[in-house]
Amino acid sequence: MIAYQNIIDKIVIDSKNVLNKGVVASYIPELATINLNKFGIHILDAKNNSYSSGDALEGFSIQSISKVLTLALSFALIGDDLWKRVDVEPSGDPFNHLSLLELENGIPRNPFINAGAIVIADILVSHLENPKEDFLNFIRELTNDSSIHYNEKVALSEKNTGFKNYAAANLLKSYGNLDNDTETVLDFYFHQCSIEMNCKQLADAFYIFMNHGTCQRGKNYLNINQVKRINALMLTCGFYDEAGEFAFEVGLPGKSGVGGGIVALLPNTYCVVTWSPGLNKKGNSKLGMAALEELTTRTGYSIF
Repeated sequence: MIAYQNIIDKIVIDSKNVLNKGVVASYIPELATINLNKFGIHILDAKNNSYSSGDALEGFSIQSISKVLTLALSFALIGDDLWKRVDVEPSGDPFNHLSLLELENGIPRNPFINAGAIVIADILVSHLENPKEDFLNFIRELTNDSSIHYNEKVALSEKNTGFKNYAAANLLKSYGNLDNDTETVLDFYFHQCSIEMNCKQLADAFYIFMNHGTCQRGKNYLNINQVKRINALMLTCGFYDEAGEFAFEVGLPGKSGVGGGIVALLPNTYCVVTWSPGLNKKGNSKLGMAALEELTTRTGYSIF
């Protein structure tokens, strides 16, 4: 029996002594105000046991972690037709890079770079009756938690500063890979990134990727092949141009967001979420990466 609580309590204590905690994302003004010293970690295991430490129950902006959840919903809606519009290869580039998009005729490298996530947003706008409301309800269903919401201030802050996302959407449109108007798609995209959740809620949401597509209440959302493919994408593309480093150091499928959150999981075993708003140069949580490396080292649990 792994003593998860002891391990994560020690990780939180150690985090307080780290001098270089990274830099809070400032290009989205609403994120720049977050306290750099916040740190939380939550583990949910396959038997529904939960372990929390630090600021694990404080809400934060999930940002790009939402891309896994929009991918899951769109995959459930349209199946493998999804892959006609977005590829599954690591980009090796920052999340907001556009050069590959032009070289590859408007087909984004994967669903987790911004251009790929905008294509996924377009699919959801086409297939959902009330896209923003329906997507939020999807997350509330996964977590069995109706308190989860969009942070409208963050969404507006993203809209006002999202020039590269506007450029990506227009480039996608020019190649015929965006069916709806760019404003509508980007409004949905900015809102999905602005969703506010805490570490526990995110672990609850990602339980389906650890448990063959079935949530804690026994409802199935994805088939086993869809879960396998999403987990593979998290491993190879979940950390942008630092995905190889995360696989090397941590050895779990996962996804980061510039709000400082990281979700990672070991199929059939556990889902873990860390939150520390200080980012490294690649845009991933500095303390979160270190914490997850320590967790897999101390438990001996990784996919390798």
